[in-house]
Order: sequence, then structure tokens, then C-alpha cells
Amino acid sequence: MQNEVLPTIAITTGDPAGIGPEVVLKALADRELLKTARWVVTGDAAILNMEGKRIGLKPPDCIVQDGEQISAQWSCYKAGQQGARTAQVCLLDLGQLEPSQFTIGKLSTACGRAALEYVRTATQLCLDSQADAMVTAPLNKEAVSLTGQSFSGHTEFIADLSGAAESRMLLVNDHLRVIHVSTHRPLRSACELETPSILRTIQLGNEALQSLGFSKPRIAVCGLNPHAGENGLFGSEDLELIAPAIQSAQNMGMMCEGPFPADALFIKAVRGAYDLVVAMYHDQGHVPMKLLDFENTINVSLGLPIIRTSVDHGTAFDIAGKNQADPSSMKAAMKLAVAISLNRREGDIASV
Repeated sequence: MQNEVLPTIAITTGDPAGIGPEVVLKALADRELLKTARWVVTGDAAILNMEGKRIGLKPPDCIVQDGEQISAQWSCYKAGQQGARTAQVCLLDLGQLEPSQFTIGKLSTACGRAALEYVRTATQLCLDSQADAMVTAPLNKEAVSLTGQSFSGHTEFIADLSGAAESRMLLVNDHLRVIHVSTHRPLRSACELETPSILRTIQLGNEALQSLGFSKPRIAVCGLNPHAGENGLFGSEDLELIAPAIQSAQNMGMMCEGPFPADALFIKAVRGAYDLVVAMYHDQGHVPMKLLDFENTINVSLGLPIIRTSVDHGTAFDIAGKNQADPSSMKAAMKLAVAISLNRREGDIASV
């Protein structure tokens, strides 16, 4: 792949007290992956230097402070100027935090604030067309909440920053793809379904799978209640709210079926009957996906004006600082961000 056609991908380093800096450095140590894009890491040089020494990996030595400096580095790299050999990866040093200000593996307001700033900066790079996509390492919701910021998750925060009216979470691994009607909401409120929201979720999932190469995605929709309500015996939501959304999707030409009992649907989908499952709420979709492939499941935000993929694991404070974190999910998220960016460039998709 020639450098002039490489997409630029921003990577956030996540909560400094968690495994984010570790998995980012380990992923960037993959030489073949490194060649597929120009990478901009948003984080703190002091923290990555500390983590690099801990795990024996060199952090990016191309360090910049703003977007204009990033562009200059890319120009040097393309021109083959002396000293530009490491410009395939730049670290946008935000100077948020020093290692002495927090403890690895411990909840910290300072870390929550810094992690949020990494995301804010990467989002702005995408909105300003200085990056084609962003990949996020894990942050800790509790740490962020300690800062006073109202925060329910990456997807919602990025949607707010980018002015998106709606967003959805798509989980992807080699076995299956699952999109959620709702994610980071209390279960009680997540059960308060609305037919237009279900239909929009189906639409976004259909569009996303087309961007991933499925010309006519086969979509199955989970019911909300046990046995998909058993014809109203265990609740009316499946008949009154979910079924009309499926009918509307079918009328729009989508290959969509359901609602099906969730306990039986996922095994059918994994065995090849469907390409996408629509889950009604967070755990209904997350539990089977993480059981199928915890390490390699990744998160794609849909409905945003920018491309964002993410690891689908947490900060793992219990193993932070021990050089035990597996970078597989981060590497998979980076690869997918590159693929979607190239598809968008070729005009295959309008938005994901």
C-alpha cells in the first residue's frame, strides 16, 4: 500500500491507570499493522514513556503538540526527508498527566479527566478532517464521573461532541455481528421500547453490514421477553412494538425476521442463518458476543459523522502494570478502522 493513499487513524490511550497505554504500544509494535495507516496517538508522552519502559517497547518518538505539526510530519515522511522515518506514528502529546499524579490500577479523578481529553482531541481531529477515523482504548466510566462530567459511554460522548442526534453500538467478531437498540441505560428504562427506535437500529445495522461487504444482510431481531413474549403470554412488547418495526423494515426491502427468542437465536446466527442480530439492550447482545470471542470482539459506533471503532473490554485494573494485557482487540479495532476508512474513501458508504 503506497503512503499517499494511507488513511490517518487517531488512537486514544484510554485511562492511564488501566491497560490502555499497554495495549496501544503492543498493537503499534505489529509491523504489518503499522504499514496500513498513518497513526496519531492522543495521550501523554510521560505516561507512554513509563509504560514503554515497563513492557520493553519503544513509544513513538515523533512527538507533536498540534494538528499542524502532524501534517508537517506526514509531508516529511512522504518526501522521504532525513529524520522522518518514524513519522508513520505520531504522538500528539496533550500534557494532561504525569506518572507521579496517579497509581496504576487505581481509580483516579485525574485519570478520568485525562482519558476524556484524549477522546475529545481524537474526535476533533476527525471532525477537522485531520484523521479519517479514531480507535479508542478503554476508559473507566466511574473515573470519568468523578470529574463531574455526565457520561454514559464513549459512543454517547462522541455523539454529543459531533452533534449527532443518535448513535448505536455494533459489536463485531469473526463469528457474528450484533447491534443494540440501547446500551448504557438502566435495564428498567431499556425495556421501554419505541418502534421508531427499533426500526432505526435495524436500518443502521443494515447499512453498516453493507459497508462491511454484505450486499443483502440477513437480519434477525431478538424479542424482549422470554420466548419473545409467547404470543402475549409473557408480555406485549414483542407483538406491539418490535413486530411492527420488523414489518416496516421488510417493507423497505430489508431481509429482516423476528422477533425471535434470544436464547435460541444466537446459536442459529453463529451457525450461519443470519449475518446480524438486533439486540434490545446491552447485556442481551454483549453476553453472547463476549462468550464467543472476548479477546477479538470490537465495538463500532454507528450513526456518527465520523468513524470510530474500539476495543470491547474495560480498563482491567487488576492486571494493569503487569505486562499481561492482550492487544488482540485493539489490533482488530485498528484493522477495522482502516478498512472502513478505505471503503468510505472509495465511496462505498456515506456514514457508519
